Amino acid sequence: MTLEELLPCDSPRMRAVGAALERLLAAAQRSARLSVGVYEAAKLLNADPDSVVLCVLATDEEDEGDIALQIHFTLIQAFCCDNDIHIVRVAGMRRLAAVLGEPEPGSEPRDLHCLLVTMPHADAWQSHGLAEVAKYCAESRDRNQWVPVVRLQER
Repeated sequence: MTLEELLPCDSPRMRAVGAALERLLAAAQRSARLSVGVYEAAKLLNADPDSVVLCVLATDEEDEGDIALQIHFTLIQAFCCDNDIHIVRVAGMRRLAAVLGEPEPGSEPRDLHCLLVTMPHADAWQSHGLAEVAKYCAESRDRNQWVPVVRLQER
């Protein structure tokens, strides 16, 4: 039995985790601690994996058949597991795009499939959202679900 089965996506706990993740991502973006895109994630993980505290892998149903994306996810997940980085899979790309805002006019669309939240070692930046998401990841691992899923709810 997975955590999703134990805690349905519309349960108060799942809504709280989704809201905490949204707050965390918005705060990380405001403070320039959010890396966006599969390629950018690979570069950051190669250069400074110790600064990464959370990896968010986002898809919707139409992405499930994208073999290249799934291979990237598998490699990123393996690297994050080896480096003790919390990982969360997210469903709800439209809500994720709304949380992070629109890209600047004239710029290329952002690849929201992989997001990394960083925390510099010398900084004491703390986030209630990070604590809530990290606790959810730990609970999921205790139930042998190594990559928990969060469904972001449209508003």
